[in-house]
Amino acid sequence: MNNRVLTARGLRAFGDGYVAILLPIHLGRLGYGPAEIGLIATSTLLGSALLTLAFGTIVHRLRLRQGLLAAALLMAGTGLGFGVLQDFWPLLLLAFVGTINPSGGDVSVFLPMEHTIIAQSVADQERTSAFARYSFVGSIGAALGALAIGALDWIEVILPGADVGGALFLLYGGIGLVTLFVYAGMPEVRTGEGPPSAALGPSRRRIYGLATLFSVDAFGGGFIVNSLLAVWLFERFGLSVTATGAIFFVTGVCSSLSYFAAARLATRFGLVNTMVFTHLPSSVFLILAAIAPTLPIAVALLIARSLLSQMDVPTRSSYVMAVVEPAERPAAASVTAVPRSLAASLSPALAGWMLAVSPFGWPLICAGALKIA
Repeated sequence: MNNRVLTARGLRAFGDGYVAILLPIHLGRLGYGPAEIGLIATSTLLGSALLTLAFGTIVHRLRLRQGLLAAALLMAGTGLGFGVLQDFWPLLLLAFVGTINPSGGDVSVFLPMEHTIIAQSVADQERTSAFARYSFVGSIGAALGALAIGALDWIEVILPGADVGGALFLLYGGIGLVTLFVYAGMPEVRTGEGPPSAALGPSRRRIYGLATLFSVDAFGGGFIVNSLLAVWLFERFGLSVTATGAIFFVTGVCSSLSYFAAARLATRFGLVNTMVFTHLPSSVFLILAAIAPTLPIAVALLIARSLLSQMDVPTRSSYVMAVVEPAERPAAASVTAVPRSLAASLSPALAGWMLAVSPFGWPLICAGALKIA
């Protein structure tokens, strides 16, 4: 069962990895600037948050496999829509109801269901390592997707005049269909011995506190979703699509390696300490990258940040699953993820406005300062 979850996670991450960079390129060619790109990024995160909340609060009455199949169909429809639509308002609406992820990570409707399946298929002492593997597969998939977007340049040389961007969005929809077949072969999973009387029971207060804490960090992270970080690299240093994809590939690989280090550190120092003390230096690196005078220095700082910034991902997921009852896990995963998405959805529009005014790295500075706070 976990193998199917990991396979689906890797496939979706590959799509998210290249779409995060493709999104600003495609929208720019349609005539939209950083401000409009920021609004669409905000719409995607806001819609994902509300959809994740809806799935997380009702999935204890449904079957997890059914929910995953529905989400995969939504991913297929999203790719089709972005592949054929060009007007701003339809794209903004589709971004709200679809699964496009401008961050390149996994803030989506799939998260609460997959987290529940993983948590209930391993022993408690193996939970953090299981989430490290899950995060590793997602990070590697996203890194490969970012590297693959470099093919956009040479495909357009071979096929001048073709709508390659639209075709790549259609490919994203195709990945959703493949993911659907992967989920279809998975056995059904129940969230507990019986449905709880409420989506969250005795752990409600604890989870609300964690959700508030996580949302502050996510608001900062929204300033540097991959789509807008790509815009900054394009405008500040004039990078090509291929070079930008290569940078995201390297940072993604570094992040993926850090997940296993996070599991080891958590065993020795605890989940909370691992989350906190890796976040602080990574945020300092981000601020320094914003004021870096040259591209090599900025890239080196972004890579150094990537070695530390994602260590909280598997530890955070493991911690949330550890402090609730098994029947509460889908709701706990969504209730902690949704405020993160809601908070993160506010900042891309601000970051897009900042980049429209100046190519200086104000979004990176805001993100680093908020994460430190």
